[in-house]
Amino acid sequence: MPYTGGAGSMINQPPLGFYIDSTVFRVFGSTFNTGVAIITCFGLGCVILVYLLGKAWYGKTTGLLAAALFAVTPWQVVFSRSFLIDVQCLFFSLLFLLIGFYAIRKDSVGLFMLSGAFLGVAFLTKFYGIFMLFPLAIFYFRSRQKKLSHPLIVLAFFLPIVAFLLIWYQGICGINVLTIFWQDDFKFYNTAGSMPSCSFAFNYLIGNLGVFVLAATVISLLVSTFQRKMFRNILAADLICLTTILAVLGIDVFLAVGLNYKAPYTGVAKYDYQSLPFFCLLTASLLAKSQSLFVTLQKKLLRSWLVFGIACLGAVSMVIAFFSNFYYVHLYSQLNVVAFKVEGVSYAFSNSGQIVKPDILTFVQFLGFALFLSGLIWVVKDKLAENR
Repeated sequence: MPYTGGAGSMINQPPLGFYIDSTVFRVFGSTFNTGVAIITCFGLGCVILVYLLGKAWYGKTTGLLAAALFAVTPWQVVFSRSFLIDVQCLFFSLLFLLIGFYAIRKDSVGLFMLSGAFLGVAFLTKFYGIFMLFPLAIFYFRSRQKKLSHPLIVLAFFLPIVAFLLIWYQGICGINVLTIFWQDDFKFYNTAGSMPSCSFAFNYLIGNLGVFVLAATVISLLVSTFQRKMFRNILAADLICLTTILAVLGIDVFLAVGLNYKAPYTGVAKYDYQSLPFFCLLTASLLAKSQSLFVTLQKKLLRSWLVFGIACLGAVSMVIAFFSNFYYVHLYSQLNVVAFKVEGVSYAFSNSGQIVKPDILTFVQFLGFALFLSGLIWVVKDKLAENR
């Protein structure tokens, strides 16, 4: 189900992503299918990185569920089947975040430099990588209580970033590096007839992320907040995910509503894309939380059946989200144009791989869904059994 991006405005970045594409084109030929295959590979890489982040922050079961939910979310499927550089940027952003997390945990200057280098790569792909600085900064300042042994560790992180930007702008392009603050996204304004409301980003999430994912996300936060003692080991990860989501959405709304820029409004699908992994992580953590609450109820260590019932409701929402995502992915595959709509405007993708009528591809879709779901149930069942 390949998609090609429709009209829309995006930040004009140094074209590292397109240099990667052109390198592959030289080997496999300059075709649209080759371009989509490149982005799909980066999309699969993002799935793996979401799993590794979930495993590091929550555990294997949550990491697996988060990666699975992320992989079948229509937002991710459409982007990873388009010839756009947003998925490449997300891949490098998640990679620098994961390496940065391990750098803080191991107090390693070398890993910090490697993390900064990948953030520099993300910046040279698209500046949306800056959003991932929020979760890493929170991890860093929380770890300051442990007194990291290397006082110059922050310098080691930012040095490769500055070097990459200077090499590109002043070395290769021969222009001032401050040009990064003068992008096309900050030149065009909303017209009087298409002013965004303060809730436009939330409206977009309802329509394109789904009510069930949002409900599970909220319930997940409520459960860990009201049972802080029980979930103190993962509460910090929950709050980091929440802070990152609010930061991404808040910046988008501020640029679109507060400063009246057009691109953050019409391109909300791109601006808020980097928040998607954190929604999936929060949603996926519900299953393990529900199990922990049930175990404490069995041992009569906790008598709040209401909390357990709320957690189960969230877990059910997560399961429904899986089925609804598969349904919409199947539905999108039959459409000529897929549009991410928000308040009357939309970012459209034309579907060059449209399934016009039921055929062998439809059968493969449903078979893949059945195998995916059965495999996921089997693995999660074994993981939960091990934790009992």
